[in-house]
Order: sequence, then structure tokens, then C-alpha cells
Amino acid sequence: MTILHYLIVLHISIITISNALVHIPFEIFDFKLTWSAFIYPLVIVATDLTVRRVGKDLALQVVYYAFPFAIITSIVIVSMETNFNLALRIGLASAISYGVGCLIDVHIFQKIREKLSMWWVAPMFSTVISNIIDTYSFFMVAFYNSNDTYMSVHWMEIATSLIIVKVVIGIFCFLPLYGLLLRRVL
Repeated sequence: MTILHYLIVLHISIITISNALVHIPFEIFDFKLTWSAFIYPLVIVATDLTVRRVGKDLALQVVYYAFPFAIITSIVIVSMETNFNLALRIGLASAISYGVGCLIDVHIFQKIREKLSMWWVAPMFSTVISNIIDTYSFFMVAFYNSNDTYMSVHWMEIATSLIIVKVVIGIFCFLPLYGLLLRRVL
């Protein structure tokens, strides 16, 4: 297997696990969240490391190739946990948000990286921007006016809470991990 294949499998795995956990809500200190907040940010770290390690073109190939398989596996796995209609909505939402979020992440990361030499600026800003766009687009498509009453009523609040958690995790956990991997991989 080539690095492209490993990265595609990594993206498919992260997205599928994240989608399997996204419709399972919980609360911490009155913040409504889903378990996906702790898994999905890994796809942004993987994408950013791919851009830095092997270039923007290969990172875009990973997104393009992983995209359909991640959606299909997500629909299959989620439909085993819940009704098929919700699984389809989550699959469609995932397709839109993953595609748009990762493409924005790749382009923003590369633009910032070309202009600024500090290693941490590009992954930090691309993570924040792509997580905002990805999360709101996902939750709106998946849960706005859906049959899941709780998620339908609270999707905006959950999405906002998830963005805060994803950004905090991204900056304070994954950015240092990114820096460590960057020193070891490059």
C-alpha cells in the first residue's frame, strides 16, 4: 500500500467513527455536545500533515478518493444504529461538510503556509476556519427539521458547542501533536 492508500483509509475511518458518534448527544456543564467532537478533528490534523508532508495535490486526492467511501461506510454503520433516513441525512451532511471543510482546510493551510514561516499559524487558522464551516454545514443538513426531535431542536446549540470544543482541542491538544509529528515526520 502507498501513502495515498493509508491516508485514504485513515480519513474513511475517522469520518465513519465520527458519523457513528455524532447522533449520540451528552451534556457537560450545560453544554450540549456529541461524541464526534473528540474524533473528527483528527481528520483536519491528518489533512494538514498531508499538505505539509507530501503537498496540496496529494492531500486533495486523499479527500476526493476518501469522500465516496467515507459516506457509504457512514451510512451503513449509522443505519445499523438508527433509522435509515437519519443515516442518509448524516451521510449527505457528512459528504457536504467533509468535502467543503477539507477543501477549504487544504487551500487555507497552503495559502497561509506560503506566506508565513511559523509552523503553527497555518494549522491553527485552517483548523478554526474549516471546523466552523464544517460543523455548521453538517448539523444544519443532518439535523435541521429532522425526525430526531432532540437533535432537531438543539442542532444550532450543539454545533456551536462542538465548534468551541473542536477549536479548543485543536489548539491545545492537536496543534502540539501536529508540531511533534511534524518534527518526527519531516
